[in-house]
Amino acid sequence: MSGARDRVTDALYGLGWGTVKKLPEPMATALGRTIADTVWKRRGPSVLRLEANLARVVPDAGPERLAALSKAGMRSYMRYWMESFRLPAWSTERVREGVEIKDIHLLMDGLTSGRGVVLALPHMANWDLAGAWLTRGQGVPFTTVAERLKPETLYDRFVAYRESLGMEVLPHTGGSAFGRLARRLRSGGLVCLVADRDLSSSGIEVDFFGDATRMPAGPALLAQQTGALLMPAALWFDDSTVMRGRVYPAIEVPRTGTRAEKTSVMTQAMADAFADGIAEHPEDWHMLQRLWLKDLERGPE
Repeated sequence: MSGARDRVTDALYGLGWGTVKKLPEPMATALGRTIADTVWKRRGPSVLRLEANLARVVPDAGPERLAALSKAGMRSYMRYWMESFRLPAWSTERVREGVEIKDIHLLMDGLTSGRGVVLALPHMANWDLAGAWLTRGQGVPFTTVAERLKPETLYDRFVAYRESLGMEVLPHTGGSAFGRLARRLRSGGLVCLVADRDLSSSGIEVDFFGDATRMPAGPALLAQQTGALLMPAALWFDDSTVMRGRVYPAIEVPRTGTRAEKTSVMTQAMADAFADGIAEHPEDWHMLQRLWLKDLERGPE
């Protein structure tokens, strides 16, 4: 049964990449909104989880406000998919004009310094578009990691898709990724990591919107071991066709403390920057999974 379900999943994604990218942009936008609203009305587990997560982000929101946020959140999430399906067909000019990042000079100056930069992002808006904007629009190559998806053919699709946008993609699992990322940073390169959810057993506990969760140690450890700058960023949509974003100032490595203590301090600072961006644009945070430790301890939903 699992194998059949995996084949169906892979086929549906293949249909999306093969069909949606051929649609005119207004039609793809309308389709995405229709799908989002339909899914939202069904009130399935993903929508309920998104709403529960948003309740932590906006603790004073009542049921109506949360419902409005989750509806906007599903529309944002489907905008991500519609744009991602169509992104390989976008011209370089369309990619370049489709993103506007505040304080991007912080990133560019960091790269110019030769130290290398770890750019850490939460699951906000369209991080693939931001990556294409860097590689195709700004001529800045970078390396990233990808979560191993099931079925394997789906993972291969995602890797091929991101590589077609100019990214170097490493698998999240396996011990070689960290070393290769470190080498890229030591040579002055850019590493981009989506880092608001821990996918390992070695995450760092942080306070996030007043409660405990874990975030990956990798960004802070890479910065410590290579001398690279660790810069958080946030992305969001508005009513235009342009995605907005912001780069935050680099997180300093503490001068004193053990490596574990330094990693904890830096990861908390990264979490605080993420919280700042998410609090300003909660509807663009695509967290449809359980995140906080209390929720994870409750077992399957």
